[in-house]
Amino acid sequence: MSRTPRTIAIIGGGPAGLRAAEVAAAEGAFVTVFDAKPSVGRKFLVAGKSGLNITNNAEFEPFVAQYSGNKDLPVAQWRKYIADFDNTAMGQWALSLGINTFATGGGKVFPETKKAAPILRRWVQRLREMGVDFQMNNRWLDLRQQGEQIELEVECKEGVFNQDFDAVILAMGGASWSKTGSNGQWVAILEKHDIAIETLKPSNCGWECDWTDATREKSEACPLHNIHVRVGDELEIGELMITRYGLEGAPIYALGRTLRGMDAPEVVIDFKPTFTIERLVQKMESARKNFYHEAQLRWKLSKGACAIIQQLYGDMDSAQQLAEAVKSCRIPLSGARPIDEVISTSGGVAWSELDENLMLKKLPNVYCAGEMIDWEAPTGGFLMQGCFATGNVAGLAAAKIHP
Repeated sequence: MSRTPRTIAIIGGGPAGLRAAEVAAAEGAFVTVFDAKPSVGRKFLVAGKSGLNITNNAEFEPFVAQYSGNKDLPVAQWRKYIADFDNTAMGQWALSLGINTFATGGGKVFPETKKAAPILRRWVQRLREMGVDFQMNNRWLDLRQQGEQIELEVECKEGVFNQDFDAVILAMGGASWSKTGSNGQWVAILEKHDIAIETLKPSNCGWECDWTDATREKSEACPLHNIHVRVGDELEIGELMITRYGLEGAPIYALGRTLRGMDAPEVVIDFKPTFTIERLVQKMESARKNFYHEAQLRWKLSKGACAIIQQLYGDMDSAQQLAEAVKSCRIPLSGARPIDEVISTSGGVAWSELDENLMLKKLPNVYCAGEMIDWEAPTGGFLMQGCFATGNVAGLAAAKIHP
């Protein structure tokens, strides 16, 4: 005997919501995607402005080790989420849309177009062909249990309306890039339903430094290439950009979780990791003055690094002093950038509130997916993979036809 397909509402048209819609529709569910903005995938497009990094080609163990949470991240459960939709599956998914991918030397995987718009257009077209209904300019207000169904309360330009669904998937992102619709306003709604939320905080973001005007004038927009960045025992290798307010770049993004836990956050930078202090002193040879100028010539020390060291350590009396500062430059940080400017946020729905299928225990048939759950990861493809993987879980679970 055939059963009536389930009706599913998805709140949020980002990567997690669209992936949930895709897998639920493939299971035969009737899916409606609601989004407060005029179109879906707006954060997807912003993320892909300089090249859409959809995943990373790292092996499974180092891949899954990139994820963390404020507390109680269910490691075994998370491993299964990623294993069920891993980086290979992501590549196959892109190929199913007619988009080939390629990996860079650092492991980042991009669509061959490098841009987000072509892949988003094809994805939305597929979803429409699968019968997914898109309701744009519809802002979610609340939901209520009505027997075995969920009554959704939504506001559109015509007013407020209610509609019943068999299941609801919440996929509204964190609280960064609010202009894309990811503004964290869902926190207050879920807290009214007694859902515990770990505080949303900046993640994958620049950090502020108290540069002087002189330092800013000499160093703003200067890259720091091939440096070692340490926070405690953690080391990240790569490149940072000096900005008017501080430092930006993948190494400091990756160290953000540790920095957030420090009373007095600071990074220690080795600007010349391929040379020892002794070798730097030798290369200075007979220089006895103008050490910053000589370091730019003899050590190829960037003018940005010189400006930072000069602010923090002052003028140098010897090559030894400067070499020691170059190899271990302590830079105090005054705080993370404002949450609306950051790439992603940490925190979100606490894991204690969710079952293994990402359903809210206190709200049966209501699921969560994507960045609004308490997990975080560095840039490099891991964020996108986490959004797809959790959307995959929630979409499949919501579409199940229960006896």
